[in-house]
Amino acid sequence: MFHLLFLVTLFVHVQSVPQNSSIVEYLPGFDGPLPFFLETGYIGIGKSEEVQLFYYFIKSESNPRKDPLLLWLSGGPGCSSFTGLVYEVGPLDFGQKAYNGSLPILVSSPYSWTKFASILFLEQPVNTGFSYATTSEACKCTDLQACEQVYEFLRKWLINHPEFILNPFYVSGDSYSGITIPVIVQLISDGIEAGKEPLINLKGYSLGNPKTFPGETNYQIPYCHGMGLISNELYESLNEICKGDYLNIDPTNKLCVENFKMFKNLVSSINDQQILEPFCGTDSEENLPQLSSESRSLEEDFIFQKYDDFICRESRVAKRKLSTYWANDPRVQEALHVRKGTIKRPWARCRQSIMFTSYTVTFMNSILYHVNIS
Repeated sequence: MFHLLFLVTLFVHVQSVPQNSSIVEYLPGFDGPLPFFLETGYIGIGKSEEVQLFYYFIKSESNPRKDPLLLWLSGGPGCSSFTGLVYEVGPLDFGQKAYNGSLPILVSSPYSWTKFASILFLEQPVNTGFSYATTSEACKCTDLQACEQVYEFLRKWLINHPEFILNPFYVSGDSYSGITIPVIVQLISDGIEAGKEPLINLKGYSLGNPKTFPGETNYQIPYCHGMGLISNELYESLNEICKGDYLNIDPTNKLCVENFKMFKNLVSSINDQQILEPFCGTDSEENLPQLSSESRSLEEDFIFQKYDDFICRESRVAKRKLSTYWANDPRVQEALHVRKGTIKRPWARCRQSIMFTSYTVTFMNSILYHVNIS
C-alpha cells in the first residue's frame, strides 16, 4: 500500500510540471542550488506551432500566490530577455568584472524584483536568444505579428500555469520594447473586453528608458544641455540655427551641420543609455566568443583599446560581455534545457541582424497606444 501511494504521489508531482518546460535547480557558474524557483521552457506559436518562444520564469520569493506577475521584454529588437534577468531586474548577476577565460561566475543579486513579484522573461521576437522557428517562413514576422505572438504566448502560458491567472498582471520592459509593449497591452485589453479566455488580470505596464517615437532624437540636445554635457553657447546656437529639428538638418545650412557635429563629438565617448558610464564598445553578435584564448584576447584588446582604464573595465557595459561566454557554454545550455540543434548560430545577447533578415518594422510611434490604454 505504501509503494502504491508513493507512485501516485510521484506521478502527480511530475504531471504538475507543464509540458515543454523544466525546473532548473542548478546553473553552471553558480555555487550550490539556486535560492529561487527557476523554470525554463518553450511555448509553440501558430496553428502548427512553427515558432517556439523560449522563456525563463522565476517565482516571487515572497508570496507567489498573491504577488504580481510580470512579463518582461527586452529591447533591440532582438535582445535576449536574459539581459533583464541578469543585468536589470532579475535575481542573478555576474560576480566578476571581466572575462578571464573560464566559465563566468554567477552570484545572487540583492536588488531583484523577484523579491516581490514573479517574472516571466520572454525571448522575443523569433530568432532572439534561444527562441527559434521550425521553418524558414516562420522565421519572418512584422513588428505587429511579433506583438500578436507575445499575446498568444501569454495566453498559452497562463493556461499551462492556471495558478497565476488571478495574480495582478503587468507588462514591463525597456528600450525598443517601448514601441511594442503598448501594442501588446492593447491586445490584452481588447482580449479582456472580448471575453477571451483566460481572462488576464491586467493592472498596468511599466517602461524604462523606452523608445516612443522617432522625433525623440530632438530631445537629446536639451537633455544633454540640462545635464551639463554641452555649453549654454552651443545649446543656444543649435536652437537658433537648427530650429530644434535635428532629424531633418538641411545640408546646405553649414553652420547647423557644423554645430551638430560639434555636439556629436562632445558626447561620443559617453554611453547614451547611461551617461554616467563611458562607451566601451558593444556586445552584439558582431562580438561573439571565439574558440581560442588568443582570439578572445584580441577581441578584448579591440574593445578596450580606446578606453583602456579601470572605469571602462569595471563598467556594466564591460560586464555584459560575460553573458555571451556563459550562454554559449554547452553545459549552460544543457542546464537550461535548450533544445539541441535549434540554435544554428552562437547565442548573442543582441541579435541585431534580425532587423535586416527576418523582422520588418512597420511603425515606430507608440504615442496613440499610450493615449488609448491610459
